[in-house]
Amino acid sequence: MRPHAAHIMTDPAISPLPEATITVHRFGLEREPVVQIDNFSGQAPDLLAKGRQADFGPAGAFYPGRRAPAQPDYLARRNNLMAEVMRRVFGFHESLRCEAASFSLVTLAEDALSPPQCIPHYDDTGAGIIAVMHYLLGPESGGTAFYRHRRTGFETVSPERERGYHAALEEDDRQFGAPSCGYYYGDSDRYEMIGEVAAAPDRMILYRGRLLHSGVIPDPGKLSDDPAQGRLTINMFLEGR
Repeated sequence: MRPHAAHIMTDPAISPLPEATITVHRFGLEREPVVQIDNFSGQAPDLLAKGRQADFGPAGAFYPGRRAPAQPDYLARRNNLMAEVMRRVFGFHESLRCEAASFSLVTLAEDALSPPQCIPHYDDTGAGIIAVMHYLLGPESGGTAFYRHRRTGFETVSPERERGYHAALEEDDRQFGAPSCGYYYGDSDRYEMIGEVAAAPDRMILYRGRLLHSGVIPDPGKLSDDPAQGRLTINMFLEGR
């Protein structure tokens, strides 16, 4: 579910940064890190305004909504913090680049979701791909939940696991039928929820794209394709080594 490609630019001259608070979650048995950074940018209202003025278009087959290109230039103001997180938590020492960045707007009604959109997913099997979710709204907009697949016990899908995981999904369908139509949340015969991070304005979370996860949609009936009303976030993918 990768958004539009983008490049990191020089940071603009804006107000001083607030003090950031970093929490490292290690959910489940595999203990993969999920980094939570509060007060990341100090620009949440400005970023929200930009997103609400952006030109949204179709997001592609997998993302349940619409996307618009976003400039990740504001990351440059946190270069030192990001470098420390990438080195100490994810083990990247050589390079880091922003591969993609988008304003993202969840819009699809539950009865319009395809079966793959009704279960947790992973973004990329590579260990060097870091998914970034920058929340611009509060907990009423929903956060992100992380999962263990019951049949395999997988919490992450690596290249070595990918074929077996998809074979197990087919077994799930044979045993349980098609997934229930709707935004996935909680426990079921297929998945167990192992952790959750709530949305908060200017909260950023970072995690390897291979983690099984799903967006939390508290009230699907309130989803809107109007960015002034809908569930608006900034999504990015970073690639490091």
